[in-house]
Amino acid sequence: MSEAKPEDKVIFNQEDCVAPLSLIALQSSKELGEKINNYLVEWGMNRSLSKDTFLVKSECPRFSSGDGKGIIHSSIRGDDVFILVDVGNYNCTYKMFGRENAMSPDDHYQDLKRIIQATSGKAHRINVIMPTLYGGRQHRRSYRESLDCAVSLQELRNMGVSNIVTFDAHDPRVQNAIPLMGFDNIIPYYQVLKALFNNNPDIRPDHDHLMIVSPDEGAMNRNMFYASILGVDLGMFYKRRDYSTIVNGRNPIVAHEYLGNSVEGKDVFIADDIISSGESMLDIAYELKKRKARNIYAYATYAIFTGGLSSFDKAYDEGVIAGMLGTNLTYRTEALKKRKWFYEVDVSKYIAYFIAALNHDVSVSMIIDPHKKIENLMKRFK
Repeated sequence: MSEAKPEDKVIFNQEDCVAPLSLIALQSSKELGEKINNYLVEWGMNRSLSKDTFLVKSECPRFSSGDGKGIIHSSIRGDDVFILVDVGNYNCTYKMFGRENAMSPDDHYQDLKRIIQATSGKAHRINVIMPTLYGGRQHRRSYRESLDCAVSLQELRNMGVSNIVTFDAHDPRVQNAIPLMGFDNIIPYYQVLKALFNNNPDIRPDHDHLMIVSPDEGAMNRNMFYASILGVDLGMFYKRRDYSTIVNGRNPIVAHEYLGNSVEGKDVFIADDIISSGESMLDIAYELKKRKARNIYAYATYAIFTGGLSSFDKAYDEGVIAGMLGTNLTYRTEALKKRKWFYEVDVSKYIAYFIAALNHDVSVSMIIDPHKKIENLMKRFK
């Protein structure tokens, strides 16, 4: 781990904090929580405290019937508590009537509420770091449908949560459900580009050799940022759907239509918030290859691969996909981590900066705005 920078020590002075800091990483986020804690300890934020870690031990045990409860094993009275949860971690399990059950997003969300209850109103402030927003993919209502994400945000507010930090929300407008509450939606632009260029040093980030392509209209804003900051062209696919039928709650995609300049001979970077089955991303990659794109690199903040990895293995072997990037904000299988085509984007230090900034009530605008860092990164690779 790199040594703390001088500016870290100025900003993150323990004497200026709102309250003593405590970090609770639920079972779903143990690995990420430990990395974040290591940075906070390295920066010396605990030098005036009598403890060598910010992590507070907690658990959510289950009865054999499936009922659960939250337990915090040390005092958090008067602390600025940060609770880290990954509602998408399907690798966590519990026993119910003798059977092993994989935890669903509903189960993780219930455990979050149990831990909030276990604070018993003793914490100075409660902050929730939920990289994948619970219910976030159902971001708007059509017909008679539920809006779980909006309701859960209001529920957390009513339970006394002061701030919610999330990453690359499917639709950040969901924060309108809690207009008077702290809500930060972060997209790790710099961390993504750093991982892309470090793992693929032959990429030339200029107008003649690189192009950004949005996989659909919903991802335009994030891809527009990449194109603008790199000074390259932007293309877009839009999904032509069959609105006469509904399959698995959605109108099926008939075709992906491309709008934009020629990609012939250029490297292409595609960014999206989530890769679920991966079918849409692969369809787009094959379409770009037909248009004679050189190397295609895809990125998703949440690379969950619900349909397995075989289709991406095939695309990589055929030279369709040159690389795939994903963050460590959610669970990744060991098989995915070992794939030659997968590059992990570590955002633990970024989250640690956010926690430290919130704990000191300082502006997070400099942390959110990556322009200067990306400019310096481009100087290295240009």
